[in-house]
Amino acid sequence: MAAGGLSRSERKAAERVRRLLEEQQRERLRQVSRILRKAVAERSAEEGRLLAESEDLVTELQGRSRRREGLKRRQEEVCDDPEELRRKVKELASAVRNSKYLVVYTGAGISTAASIPDYRGPNGVWTLLQKGRSVSATDLSEADPTLTHMSIACLHEQKLVRHVVSQNCDGLHLRSGLPRTAISELHGNMYIEVCTSCIPNREYVRVFDVTERTALHRHQTGRACHRCGAQLRDTIVHFGERGTLGQPLNWEAATAAASKADTILCLGSSLKVLKKYPRLWCMTKPPSRRPKLYIVNLQWTPKDDWATLKLHGKCDDVMQLLMGDLGLEIPTYSRWQDPIFSLATPLRAGEEGSHSQKPLCRSREERPGDQGAPPGPAPICRGWLGRGCAKRTKRKRVT
Repeated sequence: MAAGGLSRSERKAAERVRRLLEEQQRERLRQVSRILRKAVAERSAEEGRLLAESEDLVTELQGRSRRREGLKRRQEEVCDDPEELRRKVKELASAVRNSKYLVVYTGAGISTAASIPDYRGPNGVWTLLQKGRSVSATDLSEADPTLTHMSIACLHEQKLVRHVVSQNCDGLHLRSGLPRTAISELHGNMYIEVCTSCIPNREYVRVFDVTERTALHRHQTGRACHRCGAQLRDTIVHFGERGTLGQPLNWEAATAAASKADTILCLGSSLKVLKKYPRLWCMTKPPSRRPKLYIVNLQWTPKDDWATLKLHGKCDDVMQLLMGDLGLEIPTYSRWQDPIFSLATPLRAGEEGSHSQKPLCRSREERPGDQGAPPGPAPICRGWLGRGCAKRTKRKRVT
């Protein structure tokens, strides 16, 4: 006899009864679900009685259906009509002009124009995986900074944007000419590997994706520090990891910028990850003293109810209208003057075979091995852009 007073055979019998009842409940749930999918006029009298006897199951199934519909609506992309979008952009332009400390938060949506997939859009990585579909690999060496990247770099040069906090690890903010001190790449940069044995950490900017051999909790790239010989690691922060590197994550600057901000502009981010970082939203301040929030995204975000204004439009479309309203010319990106080539540390002899990634080339015709020094000096912002970030009325070309 067991301590609970039941013999082994009695416990087995009780378990069989429990499983039988659970199966009967599941079968009844399936029956009710099939009936609810029918139109009311098509239900038989017997089916009507079953629904009446199963009010709790009907309520549960209807609740599930509403939640599914709600999630489906949140994943839908909504576009403001052109006139409404222009009206909203004018309001955003006024906020940008009047802001004393504007901080920009960016997500994968600003890089889709560079053929880099986002995560939660209709063709996003997570969306396709949830549907059981395969995700094709993207050649990031073919990606260049988009109109949105170049606009943000221009706005920073004009001192309208003070800091950029990005979830992206594609390195396109760096390549747009935005100064390193003005960027916090919270999830790392695919072009940067570091030596954490050197104090301070020694950075190596490369012209190829350094993450070929790395993965979750496995960050060594297979190359060694030129100074101390220790193994280099990538800077990527995977889901489930906590970023601890100073650069390029630059959390200190991100937190400081958020605390000073009176306006936050979110571009192309679902905010489902960023919302988990309370330091970025000044949650310790009373609501009246928190920054005004402007969101540009085609889909729902968890911060929509907090936003002063939500613009449903593609980032490039919105930024083109915004720069026009501000009277600013969008700089033209030029690979020949991309700052990554002047920042990059070349591989040492014997390291050429340490990766198989296609390196960035200054032109589409350039051979991967022909990457010498760029012609002339390459200042961080206006000097290297193909066309200067200037007021439209000036039309001054910087050479």
